[in-house]
Amino acid sequence: MPAPKNNLKAALQAGEMQRGLWLNLGSPVATEIAGQAGFDWCLIDAEHGPYDPVLIQQQLQVLAGTHTAPVVRVPIGRDWVLKQVLDLGVQTVLVPMVDTESEARAAVRACRYPPEGVRGMGPGVARAGRYGAITDYAATANDEICVLVQAESKAALKNLDAILAMEGIDGVFVGPADLAADMGYRDDLMNAEVMAAVDEAITRIVASGKAAGIIAFNAELQAHYTNLGVTFLGLGSDAVVLATALRDLAGSGR
Repeated sequence: MPAPKNNLKAALQAGEMQRGLWLNLGSPVATEIAGQAGFDWCLIDAEHGPYDPVLIQQQLQVLAGTHTAPVVRVPIGRDWVLKQVLDLGVQTVLVPMVDTESEARAAVRACRYPPEGVRGMGPGVARAGRYGAITDYAATANDEICVLVQAESKAALKNLDAILAMEGIDGVFVGPADLAADMGYRDDLMNAEVMAAVDEAITRIVASGKAAGIIAFNAELQAHYTNLGVTFLGLGSDAVVLATALRDLAGSGR
């Protein structure tokens, strides 16, 4: 039995728009609600949310009962972190703060079994291999892993073409907030220079044939990035959606 097909990876390779939600609350209940809402994917954020493998596993188990594909953003692109997340059964990972070709290569190798990479063997005891039930998991898993990396610094933009040329990188996600901060506009995320840099990066990513990703919190920006060719589009965060709705509710009728 081979590894399950990664339908999100296939859709991105086909250039199909995939819209999703960031999950920052670390709540299986919020994850269940989001998974049933109709998003193409939901991203469990272990960088700006809790990195707790048991909690991530619970969220993956919840999403398994929906038609929403799970993605995990790891806190750092270390091989042992990626190994733990992949062994939990996630097939699409987002690696933050990838600034160089060598960092992109390391991320890919961490997500591949030998000889293509350095992922540690353990499918017989891991959820990814259904605890040994997927007998051909190690032989087939590499092709189904989707590696997305984040370009969110001036260095990353400088090295973007080399990162895009790396075999095994399926897409590049532009991180506008960290990019703005690195460019000197921490408190001015919509600065024209930042917006121009983001647009240029997306254009280069799309031209390479790789999937381009970004998160945009309003309809105008979402339409703009869609027109530029983004196909991995974050529409918001569970934390932001809940906080905004509760503030609006608390202020209603006053």
